[in-house]
Amino acid sequence: MAEPRESWATSEGTRKSMLANKRRDTTTELAVRTLLHARGLRYRVDYAPVPGLRRRADIVFTRARTAVFIDGCFWHGCPEHATHPKRNADYWGPKLAANVERDRDTDRRLEEAGWRVLRYWEHEAAADVAASIGRELARERG
Repeated sequence: MAEPRESWATSEGTRKSMLANKRRDTTTELAVRTLLHARGLRYRVDYAPVPGLRRRADIVFTRARTAVFIDGCFWHGCPEHATHPKRNADYWGPKLAANVERDRDTDRRLEEAGWRVLRYWEHEAAADVAASIGRELARERG
């Protein structure tokens, strides 16, 4: 029987906290989706807009070719709320920087494929995010 791998976490508490993080259906995402649906807008959830590109958007309007990302402040480097862990900094610094770099690469690739990319932070009010998305989609329809 194989030996269990050592955890990347600095403590059992950190490990449990990180495992509890959701990849989709965060509180903010659910609130925004509820408001968008109430406006009559229909969308796909956790969807890869470009076949073959292993990047998934939180909310995708396929006909409008619009991909929406609601980024977590910690994971995506929010200028207002990002924190830089002191413990295990040699791991977290490059990990978080790579996330931000991947976000910019995703934006570029989707835009090159003809998609509009909208990004919001998890701390933004769901009503404001839904209103902004609605305005962007209305602008598209002209």
